[in-house]
Amino acid sequence: MKRNYLLLLLFWPFEAPAQSDQFSDLGSWSILNASVKVNDKWVVFAEGQIRSLKFYQDFHYYEVKGGIQYNLDKNFSVALAGGSYNTYSPGGSFEDPKLSDEERLWEQLTMKQYYQRVKFEHRYRAEQRWTQTGFRHRFRYRLNAVIPLGKQQQVVPGVWYLNFSNEIFFTNQAPYFERNRFFMGVGRKMTESLTLQTGYMQQFDYRLIDEIGRSFFQISFLFDLRWKGHSAERLPGHVD
Repeated sequence: MKRNYLLLLLFWPFEAPAQSDQFSDLGSWSILNASVKVNDKWVVFAEGQIRSLKFYQDFHYYEVKGGIQYNLDKNFSVALAGGSYNTYSPGGSFEDPKLSDEERLWEQLTMKQYYQRVKFEHRYRAEQRWTQTGFRHRFRYRLNAVIPLGKQQQVVPGVWYLNFSNEIFFTNQAPYFERNRFFMGVGRKMTESLTLQTGYMQQFDYRLIDEIGRSFFQISFLFDLRWKGHSAERLPGHVD
């Protein structure tokens, strides 16, 4: 029953109070992520996102994607994935005309490092993007840090944690730099299979479409299922 309430919260189109401008410049960014550990080497994952330019108003973007991951060892993994990314005109809930209808394929390398109780994750990604304006390449690097709170050294059920990340985006065409995305938040591993994470994201874009620079309230529901394999700590995080 509690999980049903969480899913309703993720996609419920509630509105900020009309009499307050508190959230006028704050967008919303909701994420539903699921991964299935097939065995100790292979993981299958999928993710959906929905975004708005105001606080749960003016929805203008959604994406769905999925892929496979192969764990080289406990600290190194590679992944292959693809998805559909859709951007609409601002000012309404998926208001036409559609600004971008993009298909994307990407390859990824992830490395983990540990320093005392701080857990670092380096993520390198190369993307191939098919858009209405043609084919484009993009490259991304994200540094993520997870810090468990309390006496526990690992993110296990019942543990709260802090999460900080910064990601840069660049292309092989001028002006090369495309985006910077900073996130800080807090999360809690509710059960072995469900983690809830929320926080603040600041994004700056040098793009032809979509928002140029925005702040977002972000909430993520992360489902981690195991078909086979040993139970091991998995750093919480979405695919994005």
